[in-house]
Amino acid sequence: MQIVPVQAVANQTLQVQLNGQTCTLNLYQTNYGFFQDIYVGTSLIIAGVLCENLNRIVRSLYLGFEGDFVWVDLQGFTDPVFTGLGSQYQLVYLAPNDLPPGEG
Repeated sequence: MQIVPVQAVANQTLQVQLNGQTCTLNLYQTNYGFFQDIYVGTSLIIAGVLCENLNRIVRSLYLGFEGDFVWVDLQGFTDPVFTGLGSQYQLVYLAPNDLPPGEG
């Protein structure tokens, strides 16, 4: 498990190395919620996923991503909004060995 550092801004792009994967994460706030895209290298793995508290983002091995992400509300049980990123809301990368067998 690893905390991915995020900033309290409405739209941001992060580049991180996770479990040997070069990942680009697009995080963006809209009127309908907070969303996340994931690229590994130049391949889009998943796009436009609504970020919810404690709900895994990828969830499917066939997408070709090793591990998963989850957003955690450190102060309650609400879904992330950009104003609390990095303080109230943390993005957690779950490595394959952090997930149940066959899920990562």
